Amino acid sequence: MNTLYFITGNKGKADEAAEKLKPMGYKVVQKDLGYPEIQAESLEEVTLQGVQHVRTRFSRPFILEDAGLHIEALQGFPGVYSKYVFFTIGLSGILRLLDGVKKRDAVFQSVYAYSEPRKRPVIVMGECHGTITIERRGTHGFGYDPIFVPQGATKTFGEMTMTEKNRFSHRAKALEQLVMKLKTKK
Repeated sequence: MNTLYFITGNKGKADEAAEKLKPMGYKVVQKDLGYPEIQAESLEEVTLQGVQHVRTRFSRPFILEDAGLHIEALQGFPGVYSKYVFFTIGLSGILRLLDGVKKRDAVFQSVYAYSEPRKRPVIVMGECHGTITIERRGTHGFGYDPIFVPQGATKTFGEMTMTEKNRFSHRAKALEQLVMKLKTKK
């Protein structure tokens, strides 16, 4: 089994990746090194900056991920600021911003980077379209999971088991792409 170090402080992200990648022959090891998340226009920029920072402190192959929730009625907000917004106004703040809004379409995006020393990083993106609920539902997952219903589902990510969530999730889609790219590299 191949070992992938996942640079993240988010145990939920690491657990999702481990469950998704185990059947594909990868063992995920969480490594919480921390890295600055720059203010940027895109998740790709944030991820690449993270790779550069981690490479100065960690010399093994690794993955890292950045994600954003883009809400159509809010012109893509919170987007690249999703983590900051989550920790400042939280789910209740997002729901207040959408109070009275009928069209609640949103897209979750996930960008993974795979890095090996002295090689160009491999970058992939996964997306999951869905809608924002009018109230929190469910206690599973993390972050925006209790207010996001993926297209084709009736439950929020917060109401789904990890296995159910991985059938829809932006992270799962990005990880599938990453595994395909890693297999073609070998």
